[in-house]
Amino acid sequence: MSVRDGSQTTLGRAALDRVLPLHLVLSAAGEILQVGPTLAKVTADAPLFGQAFFDRFELRRPTGLGSVAKILASPARTLRLRLNGPSPIVFTGLAAPLDDGCALVVLSFGIGVVDVLQKHDLTSTDFAPTDLTIEMLYLREAQTAALEEWRKLSERLAGARDAAEERAFTDTLTGLGNRRAVDALASKLVAAGEPFALVLIDLDYFKEVNDSLGHVAGDAVLKVVAEVLREETRRTDMVGRVGGDEFVVLMAGVAETGLARDISGRILARLDRDISVPGGLARVSASIGITATSHYCQPDFTTMMQDADQALYRSKDGGRGQYSVGRPAGPVARTAAPGER
Repeated sequence: MSVRDGSQTTLGRAALDRVLPLHLVLSAAGEILQVGPTLAKVTADAPLFGQAFFDRFELRRPTGLGSVAKILASPARTLRLRLNGPSPIVFTGLAAPLDDGCALVVLSFGIGVVDVLQKHDLTSTDFAPTDLTIEMLYLREAQTAALEEWRKLSERLAGARDAAEERAFTDTLTGLGNRRAVDALASKLVAAGEPFALVLIDLDYFKEVNDSLGHVAGDAVLKVVAEVLREETRRTDMVGRVGGDEFVVLMAGVAETGLARDISGRILARLDRDISVPGGLARVSASIGITATSHYCQPDFTTMMQDADQALYRSKDGGRGQYSVGRPAGPVARTAAPGER
């Protein structure tokens, strides 16, 4: 194949494919005689070889050129072409004359290169080494890698934040909520005007366990109590450890104390037994104070905690192992009935 530029130069097919992978060779009649490897790759679903150039391509600029000869005679430096078919692509092109009225058409994806790259999975090997598209490929790959690293970092940071928040609201020994978690939920319920019942639990004889069997045994007792509270409360209830041997249950959506009393009775019965701990057997009971938002014109969590605490100590003064209901006007004691102990 000869290219005229003032001298005769022979350019082989392999060299042409290497230097200009996005090229076409057209006969004088407009038949596509040769297709560059990259162009063949993106048109694999409808091959161009042997097809009529003006059937497969719409010449958008310059207009009115319906033959190869007119294209070569046009003073326009660049062509604007649209590939017709199942995968339309807009190209920028340049035509140069060859022997026998044939034409070499060199194409470029132009600003649509990113879409073509994604759709046809092109790599750097599909372009001439001097093509600026290679630089764009490197930039795109670097951007993709950077975005992926940023995504991974964001996920790690989000995971670390969630874990930190969970730790901040969790009692490390029992896995229950801590005082911060209880206060946060109570504040939310009060602000929303949502009714709730409050159950305040303090273990009896817990100091004796620590003194006689040690703190390891005491920690084992607290874990057992935490499990009892989980099992005897509803899944929607907040169970928290707010002191050394003090626990709170917040029962959202419960305006009266009836359900809280039922649950308290079951908790008392479950704790009326020996607990196996390192070093021997431990025996504790619980004193419980209960109140609910229905007892207050304007519920305030601090006041409710104070009233529940007064009711709890009424339970202790009444013999322990029982619950009492606290009201703003004063606690109303109620000893657990047989079978609730």
